[in-house]
Amino acid sequence: MTNEELCYLTATEARALFKKKKLSPVELLQALIARGETVNPAINCFADRYFGEALAKAKAAEARYMKRGAATGALDGVPLAVKDAQRVGGKRTTHGSLIFKDAVDDQSDPMIERLENAGAIIFARTTTPEFCLSGVTQSRIWGLTRNPWNRDWGPGGSSGGSGAALAAGLTTLATGTDIGGSIRIPAGACGVIGFKPPHGRNPDGPPANFDRFNHCGPMTRSVGDAALMQNVTSGPHPRDHDSIRTRMTVPLAPAAIKGMKIAYSVDLGYVEVEPDVRRNLLTALDVFRALGAKVTEVDLGWTAEVDADCLHWYNMMNFGRQTIWQRKEHAELMTDYALKFAETASKASTLDDVHKPWARTHAMYQTLGPLLDAHDVFICPTNNAPSVKADHDPWDQSFTVNGQKADPEFGWVMTHQFNMLHNCPVMSVPTGHAETRVPTAMQIVGRTWDDARVFKAALAFEKAVGGWYTGKNKRPEL
Repeated sequence: MTNEELCYLTATEARALFKKKKLSPVELLQALIARGETVNPAINCFADRYFGEALAKAKAAEARYMKRGAATGALDGVPLAVKDAQRVGGKRTTHGSLIFKDAVDDQSDPMIERLENAGAIIFARTTTPEFCLSGVTQSRIWGLTRNPWNRDWGPGGSSGGSGAALAAGLTTLATGTDIGGSIRIPAGACGVIGFKPPHGRNPDGPPANFDRFNHCGPMTRSVGDAALMQNVTSGPHPRDHDSIRTRMTVPLAPAAIKGMKIAYSVDLGYVEVEPDVRRNLLTALDVFRALGAKVTEVDLGWTAEVDADCLHWYNMMNFGRQTIWQRKEHAELMTDYALKFAETASKASTLDDVHKPWARTHAMYQTLGPLLDAHDVFICPTNNAPSVKADHDPWDQSFTVNGQKADPEFGWVMTHQFNMLHNCPVMSVPTGHAETRVPTAMQIVGRTWDDARVFKAALAFEKAVGGWYTGKNKRPEL
């Protein structure tokens, strides 16, 4: 097996090889480190790295696998890259900001704690824009992250480093957080899997765990790996008041979906969609039809007011207010886009603008809820443009999608609508590539709390298309 083949193994494949003693966790981690030293300078998806201590943990995992009858965790010895916005005990978390360059956390966030307890080995942190504010992954502390499929383009954000690292074969597993699509946007733009669970399904750390629009979840190169991570992560946690008591186990293997009822919309009724995204989505729907699913186009009756009201939440809650708080003492350390965000957020009316997204969410669910009651899942694009340029300005008022003027931050993504509908599980799954070679993707949206059905649809699709990254011709040219 070549070094590249090792680096593109799924966690499921790696675990099977570990158990058969045909691969060592040390060998896998060494391969990833070596590839990272060669590839990462052009992609710039890693923040801090912990190679020395990670190799020591890999050697300990190797010893467990070599010992006959020894118990091993569900992710024992599997390399994991953690977004630089999730706490890792004893390590700094910068949130992509110079303000926090020396901030060391005393304990890990619950999701990270569970992944480590299952044996995952954290060897690197992945880049994020300042405060996770943007779909463009660049910051003053870490610089500009690029899309492995075409380095002129961005990897999406805010979990852009995680998406890029997976696509480039620089990690086996990665984590992300998602307040407006920050797992699914980069998953879509980089051609990997990203799962946004219902709020509270995966325990989180403060203050994000109290934000109803916020979610933490897995990012992987296969649906099976996402299921593997999800089954480790989910369930109530004593340090997260918002974590839900019910724990769900999602399927790890594909099953028949004949008769599954799938509703879809290409544009949600109001969004401009690039031709490559539209074409690849319709092709993906044909795959579901070939599997025996009943696929029906629907009209949700949503309008652009969805986006307008969604923005009130970002401006008014912690996600937006933190820019105002930090500006008072640290403006000289902040990025231009964070300062502009603070300026916009400071103009919002606290009482009125907090209420607007709640009212809009209720109105949206009056159509989506009955539709999902009559169908198993709903499908739409993840991003309505494959991506934006790596150095895209999220405040560029001349920005267009499909030839039409669009909001430069939210106008190219179709994810934040389902953060407002925070109890719906959503997975981003690749659908193909645009002419630029940048991937396109679809969102599979489930009924509230029905994670398993989303995974069932995604696993069937993955099996039908033969998976991703399974050969050199399915990987970026790096």
